[in-house]
Formats: sequence, C-alpha cells, structure tokens
Amino acid sequence: MAEAREQRSLFGEILDWMLAPLLLLWPMSVALTWLVAQSIANHPYDRELGELLRTLARQVAAQTAAAGGPALHRSLEHAAAQLLRPDDVDSLFFQVADAQGTVLAGDTDLSPPPDAPDTPGELHFRDAMIGDEAVRVVYVWVPLTSNPPALALVQLAETLGKRSRLATEIIKGVILPQFVILPLAVLLVWLALVRGIRPLSELQRRIRQRESTDLSPIEDRHVPEEVAPLVASINDLLARLDQSIAAQRHFLADAAHQLKTPLAGLRTQAELAASELASGQGDRRSLEHSLQQIALSSQRAAHTVNQLLAMARAEDKEQALRREPVDLAAVTRDAVRDFVPQALDKRIDLGFEGPEAGAAPLLAGQPVLVRELVRNLIDNALQYTPAGGTVTARVTPDPFGQVIVLQVEDSGPGIPAHERELVFQAFYRGQGTQADGSGLGLAIVQEIANAHDAEVSVADAHPPRPGRPAAPPGALVTVRFPLGDAAV
Repeated sequence: MAEAREQRSLFGEILDWMLAPLLLLWPMSVALTWLVAQSIANHPYDRELGELLRTLARQVAAQTAAAGGPALHRSLEHAAAQLLRPDDVDSLFFQVADAQGTVLAGDTDLSPPPDAPDTPGELHFRDAMIGDEAVRVVYVWVPLTSNPPALALVQLAETLGKRSRLATEIIKGVILPQFVILPLAVLLVWLALVRGIRPLSELQRRIRQRESTDLSPIEDRHVPEEVAPLVASINDLLARLDQSIAAQRHFLADAAHQLKTPLAGLRTQAELAASELASGQGDRRSLEHSLQQIALSSQRAAHTVNQLLAMARAEDKEQALRREPVDLAAVTRDAVRDFVPQALDKRIDLGFEGPEAGAAPLLAGQPVLVRELVRNLIDNALQYTPAGGTVTARVTPDPFGQVIVLQVEDSGPGIPAHERELVFQAFYRGQGTQADGSGLGLAIVQEIANAHDAEVSVADAHPPRPGRPAAPPGALVTVRFPLGDAAV
C-alpha cells in the first residue's frame, strides 16, 4: 500500500522560503562587513605609516650622503629611534638595505619585498610576518647621491593591533544592530503572512459553515486575486455536481415510476386471484389469465431492473477505462443468436451481415459494455418491429476511415426527425408508441458509445421515394467505433 503523502502547510512553506534566504544572507553579510571593515581600518593607518616612511626615507638619504660604514649605521639607528616612537598597542620595525639586499640598519628579520627595485619614491604596501606576528609593511626605494648612483630600500612595519581593534569596533557597530533587526524582521514577516493568509482562513470558514445540500456558487468578490481561479474552479465543480445530482434525482424518480407500474400490476393480479380463490367464484381460465399477467408484469419489472443495472455499468467511467481488444463481429453474431427465440415468437426475420469470425479488425473497448450496446440495439429493434417484419444487425469494417461500423436496421415505424435527439434521453418513449419498454435502451447505447469515443446516429432505413408504395420507414441506428491501437 502506498504511503499517504504528508500534508504540507502553505503558510510554513512561504515562511521557509522567505526566512531561508534571510538566514543565508546574514552570515554572508557578516563576512562582507568584516572585509570592508578591514579595508576601512587599513586606510588611515596606512596613510600615517606612509608619512612616517617618507620622513624616514628623507633621513636615510641625508645620512647616507653625510656618512658611511659604521658611522652610517649608528646615525640611521639614532634617526629611527628619534622618529619611530611606538605606542602601547603596536610595535614598529624598520630596515634599510642596499640594492643587493645587504641590511645597512634596522631589523634583519624583516623579509625583502617580492618585486625588483621599482620607481624611486613610490610607496608600496604589503602584509608580512615577523616571527609569528603579522605586520603591515610599507617600503620605498630611495635614490642615493653616490658615485655611481645607487638605490636603498627603506621598509617600515607595524603590528596590526590598532587596525584589528578598529575593525572590531566597526563590526560591532554594524552587526549588533542586526541582532535586533533580524528577529524583528522575522516577526514582521510572520505577521505579514498571517494577515496575508487571513482571506484563505475566512474562505475556509465560509465553506465549512455551508450545509451539505448547498451547492450554490461561492462568493468570490472578497477573495484575493491569486485565489480567484481556485474559487472559480470550485464553483464550476459545484455546478457540475448540482447538475449530476439533479440528473440522478430525475433518473431515480423515473426509475421508480417505471418500476411502479409492473409492481402495481403484480399486486393487483395477485389480489384478484386471491379474492377469487377465497370466494370460490374463480374458474381455471381466470386464474390462468391472472398468472399470465403476473408473469408478464414480473418480466417487465425484471427487464427494467436489468436496464437500470446496464445504465449504471455504462456510467461507470472506471470500468470503461479497462479496455481490451474486442471482435465486434463475433459479439454481434452471438447477440443475434441469443435473440432468435424472441424473434421467432414475434414472427420477425432476424439476421446478421458481417465478416467471418476473426476476419474483422478489433476495436479497443470494454467487452461487457460493447455486448450490452449490441443487445440493447437488437432488443429495441425487436420491440418496435411488428410481426412479419425484419431486423438486421450489420458489421462493416472501414479500414480507410479507421473505424468499424455497427448498424441495426428494422422495418418498424421508424423515428421521426424531431425525436431523434430525444430518444437518447433516459426513460423517453416515442409519441404514440405501443411497444413495451422502459425508455432506457438507446440511452444506454449513447452512454456506452460516449465511453468508447464512438458516434451514434439515427436515420430512416427506407426513406420514402416518389412512385414507391407507402411503407413504414423503419429505423437505422449506426454506431461508428474508432479502431485505435487494437486494430490488427
């Protein structure tokens, strides 16, 4: 057994789809804010560090021109000590080296830049490590007034304490308000969804308050625009249900009326026979007549019940969908054979015209329903054909039209043109007809034909012609079945 599908909440799905992106974007916002904060924190301190380096570079150029050797080293160390005054947070490191990488003064742990000597006087920034501590480095190549001319590398490094502190303050200023705004945003989204989905709850309440017999359209003036198509579909379904229930009520009323007559006849004849037996006045002949009437009424009641069951089977859409290959010629031949005794009793010439067994193409259909259609057509023809008449069931394949045609022709009074649409309605009886019947035969035929996508038409079997003796036109009922995939 297939597992029942878990019901999903529309409110919950909308809330999930609104909050999931919000919760996903929030960590991304934090990461981007951190990167931006780092960049913002670097700018003022880079500018200050660059100014210190320019001042130190000028001192280096002046000291190099004035001294050399150990004296130069001492003078540079003294100038750097006077200029670079570290604070309580960060440490400063400097280095002066020549173009060959020889350190002239400063910290030897400061690594050289990765690029070759560049334009003198242009500042460059990079990140580096001194030991296990991260630093921000600014360096510049300084031209020396020597013979021959040479370049000196001056580097200045600063630890990242103040930068990290400023970046942290920026992050706090941006992120902390978000911890307040995010829950507030979730609350506002929830309230907005509750308000937005309220018309659906109101619509549900109105539908639940309806009586089970109330199939009137649902008022759609105050429903949201997105729900209006759903309400329109429900109203269409209600209208079709109303029509179906009305048709069923009409059908049941007609069925009760049709069964009432033979059942009343049964009761009347039984009471008459009982009263005659009780009084001792009834003779054998009257009792036989009463029994014959009882048998006839029973036969009519049974026929009506069988027709009602056939109508119910024809309206069963699920049964009509279970299709298999059907040999229409064989089904018609068997139905004609079954009705031969009835035709002999009425002195009617009943015949069959069609291909031999297995020679006709097959149609895709429901065998029980197809057999019921053929039997109802033959039975209807026998009912309306007078004694001495003829009834012919005919099957004609039409491979070019991709159909197979069933025709039942009789020599009865025929069906007037203005009644040919009405005879397919349940319980309709032709005007002036004296034949027994429930008025369900052709209605069943139409229902089964619709279930098989077949076309049903009625015409005169023998249309009147000038110069021809007047004769009953007879009825010719034609059913065209599509062959479909079952054709062979």
